Amino acid sequence: MARPGSGLLVPVNGLGYPPQNLARVVVWEWMNEHGRWRPYSAVVCHHVENVLKGDARGTVVLGQVDAQLTAYIIDLQSMHQFRQDTGTMRPVQRNFYEPSSAPGKGVVWEWENDSGSWTPYDMEICVTIQNAYEKQHPWLDLTSLGFCYLIDFNSMCQTNRQSQRKRRLRRRMDLAYPLIMGSIPKSQSWPVGANSGQPCSCQQCILVNSTRAASNAILASQRRKHYGVTTGNTGATGTLTAVRQSNTFAGTSLWSPTSASSGPNNNNISMGGGHAKAEQVLLPLSSANFPCSPVMPTLSSAHGHHALTINGQNNLNRPGTQRISISTARGAVPPGVPALPVKNLTGTGPVHPALAGLPVCLTRAPKPILHPPPINKSDMKPVPGINGMRRKTKKKHLRKGKNPEDVVRRYTEKIKVVPDEDCTICMERLVMASGYEGILHHKGIKPELVGKLGKCGHMYHLLCLVAMYNNGNKDGSLQCPTCKTIYGEKTGTQPPGKMEYHVIPHCLPGYPDSKSIRIVYDIPAGIQTNEHPSPGKKFSARGFPRHCYLPDNDKGRKVLKLLIMAWDRRLIFTIGTSSTTGESDTVVWNEIHHKTEFGSNLTGHGYPDHKYLDNVLTELSAQGVGEGNLKD
Repeated sequence: MARPGSGLLVPVNGLGYPPQNLARVVVWEWMNEHGRWRPYSAVVCHHVENVLKGDARGTVVLGQVDAQLTAYIIDLQSMHQFRQDTGTMRPVQRNFYEPSSAPGKGVVWEWENDSGSWTPYDMEICVTIQNAYEKQHPWLDLTSLGFCYLIDFNSMCQTNRQSQRKRRLRRRMDLAYPLIMGSIPKSQSWPVGANSGQPCSCQQCILVNSTRAASNAILASQRRKHYGVTTGNTGATGTLTAVRQSNTFAGTSLWSPTSASSGPNNNNISMGGGHAKAEQVLLPLSSANFPCSPVMPTLSSAHGHHALTINGQNNLNRPGTQRISISTARGAVPPGVPALPVKNLTGTGPVHPALAGLPVCLTRAPKPILHPPPINKSDMKPVPGINGMRRKTKKKHLRKGKNPEDVVRRYTEKIKVVPDEDCTICMERLVMASGYEGILHHKGIKPELVGKLGKCGHMYHLLCLVAMYNNGNKDGSLQCPTCKTIYGEKTGTQPPGKMEYHVIPHCLPGYPDSKSIRIVYDIPAGIQTNEHPSPGKKFSARGFPRHCYLPDNDKGRKVLKLLIMAWDRRLIFTIGTSSTTGESDTVVWNEIHHKTEFGSNLTGHGYPDHKYLDNVLTELSAQGVGEGNLKD
């Protein structure tokens, strides 16, 4: 259907802050690797707002409302998103839109990506598209927003003005974003609250406040057309010349009140060869201005003038892993915080002016220690009491199915007097015929026959047990659907791969007197077979090789022996949907937990964890791999 009216060339977005006495729609956003703000979904934003009401300095666990964001948390204190399994931090912001805009109405505009799924537009673009759509413009040019795309509402497609490639777009209705009332300053006062009294010296506060200080430096410098810092002779005035602090983040100041440089020495920074005067502010050297902040060295030099000229644009606002930068004097940093030289996050290009040689301590949330220090191959030793250092699973090792009737009869005995209770497989009474009558036909098994499993004593129609076996892995084993007791040797559907294990000369946290056992699993991508969810379809194998760790003691070696047995039975991995990424048809763990974090326990998959060995023994037993299977 054609849309009347003329096209829209200059869009009006919904950014900015409305008058203070009006209602506003709140959208929480995170910065991607291209420096663009991407909106969280409406349900996530409602969750964040609810946590914010209860604790303005708290932590928001995103996985509580979105399973695909299980690995992510938001720290409201430092306004960063933290990925727990990789340690990556990204800035977040709380943005406001009119209630009549797209997020206020629950309207979401999306474009079709290369994989055929739908990706939402940035919120400012979504607001602009919805605005043009409501005004019945036939088309919309996004050039003014920095994108060479033309939106055609008649064909509902997006055209790249350079390549002429077209993509479909769609408009759908979703939950409206949260609506708030009340006065909020035009410059958000985040983090919320101000420290008072004696500064806290705990490690977490040191990390949070250092991150906040770095955010102040980055945001302050990004908002200037010209950058410059001059640290000169403060003499006896007791003041320090520094970059003006950003109004967006109220909290810890960037500079430490230790001491100022004196004498004729000075350090100058200029951007792009320009000579604009630096905007400066004098900060009194009082500890009241620096609550709960780590003490950092000031800039000093014994030999005259130092200058650094930076050409080009900075890239430090890229949301990759944030690092520490320290002054040329390389003074002390808070204990436990690694010290790295100043450099761009990409490893190339110019250094950010707020961090180039200045006494700034930029820290990040603790990063998991996933691997031990480098190890020579000669230091890798066989595990005592275990033959070899490698196991492989190939297609020729896969067991062929056995006759279902023979398997069922092997583990059951017939019942003469049938109790009047339900069969928990077909939900029919045991005194009646099986619910699979007419669906399955087996000469030797009549629909009314009932059998009792030998170990647990639970009773079922024999035909129901045959149907259950046919629906499983057909490996010659049965598992009671009521109590999960396993009959025979259970095997899984793990794809072919290899498992290596050896002792390394490093100890795990909590086991200072033992070396460590390292297990390395490696499974390549491939094609699914008939035992997998989508036969003939490709499956992915992300994150391989995967490194796992056990203490090299008696109990750790026992667990390793059982893990080797589980590997041989193809029970360690399976093909399914990842609970972390939501990706389907990929190799995932199969309910036997492993410790993949060597030197810490930030993700819950590391040490110390004194209950882990007992827990994994229980999980292995649930898969039919118990200590009774071990040979003396």
